[in-house]
Amino acid sequence: MFDVTFVRKEEIAEHIYSFYFEPVKPLRFVAGQFIELKLTHKNPDNRGEKRWFTISSSPTRKLLTISTRFSESHSSTFKSALKDLKPGAKLQMASPMGDFVLPKDTSIPLLFMAGGMGCTPFHSIIDYLNEKGEKRDIKMVYAAKRLEDVAFTNTFESLGSNFRIALTEPPANWHGMSGHITPSEILRASKEGERRIYLSGPEPMVETLDKELKEAGVHGSRIHTDFFPGYKAI
Repeated sequence: MFDVTFVRKEEIAEHIYSFYFEPVKPLRFVAGQFIELKLTHKNPDNRGEKRWFTISSSPTRKLLTISTRFSESHSSTFKSALKDLKPGAKLQMASPMGDFVLPKDTSIPLLFMAGGMGCTPFHSIIDYLNEKGEKRDIKMVYAAKRLEDVAFTNTFESLGSNFRIALTEPPANWHGMSGHITPSEILRASKEGERRIYLSGPEPMVETLDKELKEAGVHGSRIHTDFFPGYKAI
């Protein structure tokens, strides 16, 4: 593990914050990867002092960011200590890892399906593509409970009409997608060009959609998954 310095935090949606860290040396990673963060704090609960986080920033950025949701009622001692960090605090981070990344073949069409905080790897990826000026054929659906729960809209809206939001509790004047995302909807969106399907979100959501898509005949090589334990299905 190596040291990182906490720089600042920013609220990016209701109860969702991004935390900015400066590594002691330039950090190389691929957009979509994750890290383990160690935060030493007093009287840790039984969940301990380490957590896995997907990196939400592009590899082109000087500062590395993680983004996470906080409970409205009770947070773990780790989350409480994270939220109370002061600029200059030192933490330890493991080297980035994971294969939830873009295919090397830039011609492959993609479908990104994000549920809740599963938006974070897609933010890293799309921000990277925008920074590099690299064009990919990407459609994205972002499922959330309420519009207030949606983060990183400025980045995702760079996809234009290929970006859609689906809400399970939409406001009265909502004209977008509503209700839970079903495998049939994913299949309709992914048929065009036999898109690779990237599923990222709460563990129950990802496991269910992965299973049902395969039962519907989608070959496993077309499905990439990244699940977030501890979050409820959208």
